[in-house]
Amino acid sequence: MAMPRLADLWAESPLESRIFCSVLLFSWAVYLWEAFLAWRQRTVYRTTTHVPLELGPIMDSETFEKARLYQLDKSAFSFWSGLYSEIEGTVILLCGGIPFLWSVSGKISNRAGFGPEYEIVQSLIFLLLATLFSAVTGLPWSLYNTFVIEEKHGFNQQTLGFFFKDAVKKFIVTQCILLPVTSLLLYIIKIGGDYFFIYAWLFTLVVSLVLVTIYADYIAPLFDKFIPLPEGELKQQIEAMAKNIDFPLTKVYVVEGSKRSSHSNAYFYGFFKNKRIVLFDTLLEDYSALNKEHLEEPGCETQVDGEKEEDTEAKAKAKNKKQGCKNEEVLAVLGHELGHWKLGHTVKNIVISQMNSFLCFFLFAVLIGRKELFAAFGFYDTQPTLIGLLIIFQFIFSPYNEVLSFCLTVLSRRFEFQADAFAKDLGKAKDLYSALIKLNKDNLGFPVSDWLFSMWHYSHPPLLERLQALKELKQD
Repeated sequence: MAMPRLADLWAESPLESRIFCSVLLFSWAVYLWEAFLAWRQRTVYRTTTHVPLELGPIMDSETFEKARLYQLDKSAFSFWSGLYSEIEGTVILLCGGIPFLWSVSGKISNRAGFGPEYEIVQSLIFLLLATLFSAVTGLPWSLYNTFVIEEKHGFNQQTLGFFFKDAVKKFIVTQCILLPVTSLLLYIIKIGGDYFFIYAWLFTLVVSLVLVTIYADYIAPLFDKFIPLPEGELKQQIEAMAKNIDFPLTKVYVVEGSKRSSHSNAYFYGFFKNKRIVLFDTLLEDYSALNKEHLEEPGCETQVDGEKEEDTEAKAKAKNKKQGCKNEEVLAVLGHELGHWKLGHTVKNIVISQMNSFLCFFLFAVLIGRKELFAAFGFYDTQPTLIGLLIIFQFIFSPYNEVLSFCLTVLSRRFEFQADAFAKDLGKAKDLYSALIKLNKDNLGFPVSDWLFSMWHYSHPPLLERLQALKELKQD
């Protein structure tokens, strides 16, 4: 009897109440699903305390244990930060936080001399306050992650002053981009007529292409130092490989990522005939500042004038501390990255992204006139465009976004295998094999995964799967 009554109550409740409850229930369903997957993976971290037989040749027990403890700490942090985020979002929705902030924005706008007709001004104030709230509430979590977890496991290279300076700079740069772009988007939607969704989509397409083009040249250097890769063997080999596959390389940069973290990365950017490659200094064994620090540590120096040199154990420890890849391995990693370009993965991702963006704007145009969507979140008298974007894109589309995210994760793993195979075709299978092991070790990646967690979350295949595929490619 209870279930039919509950169904009757649901059917008899106002539409806006059903919309609100559905959004809230789905949000918690997703959180519980993610928490379940994380629990499965934490169980793997807790129970897999010895190096599996198949990992024996590629990972020593000390590194394995370090990686296990690091991932356990990250998983616990993710659980608590995720729980806080879900509770915070729920409280904001239940207490009418969104209409309250909109009201505060209106009061500030009025005091500045802008009446209710200046909706875009009020929208920008709302956006500024919302992002400021998010930055402030997220700050303790970011501090803990950086100065407790990352520091504990040897990755953090930041000082507290650097951290806060960086955070303020990121917030300012974000606002300098976000506020003008949002104001133009809202204006286009306002004046676009029946086909505003086409103009809005085209505008966001242009903005995304411009940001991708200028990011590494004008935005990223505000946070990290970029210097041209010095002339030498590595640069010559990179240019030769790029020429071999017709990659229109113009510049190769090294970014001093070691001032921020000891994690490593590499990427390329640019359109048409103006491609650039960026290498993190932590990726380069001969370039990493961290390796220079290790060479200066006591016990790693050779003493003169008849004094005893460092013992074999000290030498071994210094060697094990070395971070990054040799030149041949760096080339293999770049061969993989350039494989994404040569195989059209970058273009395919852009096309998928823009098709999704167009679909979302079209559905937004269909739904924006539904007053019950606004009423569900406390907007009974007004239907601000920015609030409509927030409600529809973040809440109403959330089931679709979850499905799309999973599909893109599956596609990404497929692309990764294809890029590995491309590197193999360049004759880099052996070097990529060893590079993947080194990068996994440097970043303390745990090579054992729960299959369901891996399937749902990993945009890159697990290490063992990639190594197995490369081993087969090497044999072929």
